Order: sequence, then structure tokens, then C-alpha cells
Amino acid sequence: MSESSAAPTSWSPSHQSVWEYAWGVREFTATEAMAATGMTRSTVIDAMDGLAGVGLLRELPNARDAGLYRKGRPARRFELRADAGVLVAVDAGRAHGTVVVTDLRSHPLATHHIAADPDSTDVAERRRALTAAVDEALRLAGSERAAVAALCIGVPAPVDAAGRSPSHPDGFWQLMNPDLRGLFGWSTLLRIDNDASLAAVAEGASGAAVGRRDYIALLAGDRLGAGVVIDGRLLRGAHGGVGEMIAFDHVEGVGTAYGLGHLAAMWAAEAVAAGDADPEGALARAPQRDGRTVLELAAAGDPDALRITERISVVLARIVSVLGSMFDPSLVVVSGAVSAGVEQIASAARAALPSDLHLPAPELVVSTLGADVVVAGALAGASDLARANLLSVWR
Repeated sequence: MSESSAAPTSWSPSHQSVWEYAWGVREFTATEAMAATGMTRSTVIDAMDGLAGVGLLRELPNARDAGLYRKGRPARRFELRADAGVLVAVDAGRAHGTVVVTDLRSHPLATHHIAADPDSTDVAERRRALTAAVDEALRLAGSERAAVAALCIGVPAPVDAAGRSPSHPDGFWQLMNPDLRGLFGWSTLLRIDNDASLAAVAEGASGAAVGRRDYIALLAGDRLGAGVVIDGRLLRGAHGGVGEMIAFDHVEGVGTAYGLGHLAAMWAAEAVAAGDADPEGALARAPQRDGRTVLELAAAGDPDALRITERISVVLARIVSVLGSMFDPSLVVVSGAVSAGVEQIASAARAALPSDLHLPAPELVVSTLGADVVVAGALAGASDLARANLLSVWR
């Protein structure tokens, strides 16, 4: 993090109020900050000068110098110094990873993608790969670890409030979150979170759930996962397990925690192997039959793919109805990479939602944020972290 002089030994609430106000606006004057914070002019000006003195705010040319004011005493104008530090957001998936580095205004500076062996169980290698990916993204952004104001990482595992994941019978959660809090402890402001929870953050910040207080973001690609927001609060649980979907292994009509993309690929392979698909049809002749391909073929009208997506729509309807009964959301958003081809499934699932569950069924929509939803949520998480806490750690 850059600096221009020593920070005070402690920051007052007035500094924090002006800092948070500056974070949410472009340029501003003392009069505008007074109206927003309810503080006196002298208090606001002292706070603005203090923040500018340590490089967090930048004083702009006054209104007269800028040609915007001609009479009386010109107003002093300030803005947040977007280059005072960088935000780092990471989607640390099982097979793919994305690291995004931005300035404090969340304007992108660099994006770095990595691929991994989804069958690997090498914890040390995952730690090395994620460390290298973050360092490479910082290098591409022309930055370094010392400039990181906040870092947020999303992983496919439950994560508690301290950034730890519970033990998994097969070791999967420990592999996905191999003490990332310790690994990235060099970032003073650090958040490790579940990927579906960060998808929910993204949907609430800039997606289908903007303005909603009760909603669920359903990651439904390879495995099911849900980020749950109720009464405006992201729910976590004692071990970070809110939204874990293993219980669907025991739900009639679902029977699995596999996601929609996985089901599409699995049922397509079964149909072709059993001879239930036209051997000359598009599905049987497709060079690969992953979930995305099956959904694209269904959208194009292929009858074999359509039969598969009809089955999936029934499963999705049951999942949404169970989540509706458990959490009473007003909205369920199907998020993630699979959302790009799932509108047909969602449309059929809306019609199939059961009406005998007493509570009104939640609205079901498809996200527009696509495969970047987790890293978008991680960026929103890093931004919130810096806005609320950066003053307390500023050097």
C-alpha cells in the first residue's frame, strides 16, 4: 500500500465516515461530505486533510482553477486515490482458477487464468499453484504484495468465519482450502469464503438479486452449492456449512448433489451408450458431450438433448422447492458457467414447481454474470473489506 507520510496512531470515527463516503462517490467537496455524514465543516475538513496527508485521498484543482467556479472562495475538491493500493479477487476452483487485480475503484488492472488437474490430491501443489497465480496476476498488473489492500478467495468448500474448512471424509475440503488463511497471511485484510457464498455476494451487488434481502444463489455446474442471503445477511453456520447440498442425496426426486451440468453430461453419455439417442443425431455425433454442449444442443432443438433437459428441469424444480421450504427466499438465481445455457431448463422448472408446500414458491431466474460470478463476488468482498477496514491497518 502506498503512503505519503506516517499515518496517525489512531483514526477517529470522522476519518472513517469521510473515507467510506469518498469510497462511494467520485470527486466531492467539504459541503457535500458534510451533507452526507452530518458532521461539521471543520471536522470534515480535518478528516479530508488527514486522509490526503497519508495518500488515501487526492486533492484536485479547485473549482476556479478547473474553470467551474468564478465568484467567491473556490471550494476544495477531493477524490479517493484509486492507485493507493490494489484489490485481489480469486476464484480458486477445483479445475480452473481466475485471479483479478483491480485498483481501489475496482477498475481491472490484470486477469490471470490457471488450469489444474481436477483429480489431483497434491495439497502442496495446490498451494504452490495458487501462490504463483496471485503473484503472476500482481506482476501483470505492475503491482506487488505490499500494495494489496484486500484479498478475497473463493473455494468449493464450506468455510467458517475464521477462514477454515471442516474435515471432509475424503479430504476434499482440506484440499480445496489447504490453510489458505495461513498461506496468504501476508495480506493484512484477507477473506476466505465458500464459492457459492461469493456468488450470492455478486448477485446482490451487480446481478439478479440487486435490491433483494432474501435470496439464494445456486451454483449448479459440476456440484450443487448455494449461497444463502436472508434478511440481508449472508448465512454461514458454525462450520460454514449453510448451503452445502449433500442432503440432496437423500431427497426423493433429486437423489444427488451433482449439478445440472454434471447431470446433463452423465445422462447424455448414458443415453448414447444405451442406444436411446439417435445414432445419426447431433447428440450422438457430438465430439464431446459435456454439460455445456448438451445444453447448447437442447437450445438448438435437438430432440435427444431436449429429453435430457426436461429431466433436469424436474430435478431443478424439486431443488428450488426444497430450498424455498427451508429458507423462504423470494428469489433463487441459477448462477455460474452453466447458467449460460440453462434458461430452457429454468423455464420448464418454473412450471413444475409444486404448489403444495404451503409457502409461496420463490421466483426462479438465471444469472447474467456467467462463469465469472465467483470472482466477481470475491472482488465485491475485497472491496467491502477495504472500505470497512483499510484505515485500521494503513501504514
